[in-house]
Amino acid sequence: MLRSLLDSFWNEDVWLPPNTTWQDIAPGPDKAVVYPQYWDVLYAIPLAFVLIAYRYVLNKYWFTPFGLSLGIKNTRPKKAPYNPKLEAAYQQTPKIKHKQIISLSKQVDLTERQVERWWRLRRSQDKPSNLVKFCENLWLFTFYMFNFSYGLFVLWDKDCLWDIDQCYIGYPHQGVTPDIWWYYMISSAFYWSATMSHFWDVRRKDFWQMFVHHIATILLLALSWICNLHRIGSLVLLVHDFADIFLVAAKAAKYANYQRLCDVIFAIFTIVWIATRLGIYPFYLIWSSSIRAPMLLPMFPAYYIFNTMLCFLLALHVLWTWLILQVAYNAISAGKMEGDIRSSSSEISDSSHSNHSTPNRVNHKKDT
Repeated sequence: MLRSLLDSFWNEDVWLPPNTTWQDIAPGPDKAVVYPQYWDVLYAIPLAFVLIAYRYVLNKYWFTPFGLSLGIKNTRPKKAPYNPKLEAAYQQTPKIKHKQIISLSKQVDLTERQVERWWRLRRSQDKPSNLVKFCENLWLFTFYMFNFSYGLFVLWDKDCLWDIDQCYIGYPHQGVTPDIWWYYMISSAFYWSATMSHFWDVRRKDFWQMFVHHIATILLLALSWICNLHRIGSLVLLVHDFADIFLVAAKAAKYANYQRLCDVIFAIFTIVWIATRLGIYPFYLIWSSSIRAPMLLPMFPAYYIFNTMLCFLLALHVLWTWLILQVAYNAISAGKMEGDIRSSSSEISDSSHSNHSTPNRVNHKKDT
């Protein structure tokens, strides 16, 4: 029964061009090119645990000492006094409405103001310190810098980097080289590790958007590998990694209290983001997959699946661009970048209580 379901799902008429079978693109000594193994995508999962372990080692022995040397504090906010009824209510929902405040104040014999203050203190306890945020962004900076540099290195001598039509000419009989294999596996492993750590890393306002983004990226990487679409997949990876380098660098500079450096990097990031995510990505990559691909190879159902997923990622880019432009506008108005793109909802709430006199404060944060 399972075999029947798998055969139905991996129908050659869906995933491959006409008159092509899975056997045609299966690796073998008699093949003219080296085809990717479909089960290679599974290597990304154990490799993800290697990245998580590597991150832990870097965080403990390099990122944290470096952050402390810059004077970043690892202090936690003042703890809220233990109150069993308030704690029980907080565990049900960290967000609170005015009606609940009135009800709780009667139950615990405190004023509404005291309940509000306790709630803010309790929520602050769950927020990570600046050192934790700094280390997280330093790890992301390290990975994105490495992955983009490695991707550029391995693609530099590939025809598809200079002539995007080569992504489709001769498809699906396109061989994979060892450097592209590693580029794909490392990138896939990173998104697997990001999906796993997403639930204990710093929680952002767009928690679920980023979770969906990671899942969509993993699916795109896995399916494009299995269907031998690794050429266009590699270009998509390269374009996406570039802007993220500047984003996480700006965040790290912010947490290290290098405000001027943060402002400069954020300005560069905004330009690079718009150029790559709203320029190269839609008008070069998606244009090629939507306009050029149908001219160079026969269409098949999986083509529309991949193109839809690429467009879905573009929709997320548009959403995040709006948040980024809001940050840029407020930064120009305030004279500096205040807060972060894509911050946690609790951070927003607490800031609104403690910064009524700072109308230009920005509390959004974005990540790729």
